[in-house]
Amino acid sequence: MPYKEKKVEKLYYSIGEVAELFNVNTSLIRYWEKEFDIIKPKKNKKGNRLFVQKDIDHFHIIFHLVKERGMTLKGAKKKLRENKEDTYNNFEVIKSLKEIRELLLEIREGL
Repeated sequence: MPYKEKKVEKLYYSIGEVAELFNVNTSLIRYWEKEFDIIKPKKNKKGNRLFVQKDIDHFHIIFHLVKERGMTLKGAKKKLRENKEDTYNNFEVIKSLKEIRELLLEIREGL
């Protein structure tokens, strides 16, 4: 089995880095932070938000529900409140399928 270098992930992400990951404005990140209680960034002495990987994962789920599936914020909150585990499981399946698709596209380009 070939050696694959492990992707180095940061411990903390700034609000700008999170906004860049999702290609949105920082104001949207701040707004979602207020609207969804599952996102709880740490703040340093200056008051800058520091997001951990768990927060990024929550943003992925919210982004998927709101931007990709077209749900309203109220609908996304309700779905997360009522079916949290199912929502996470569905998101993981979709994430895995996207990774497989990317891999298959890379293989096709290599042919």
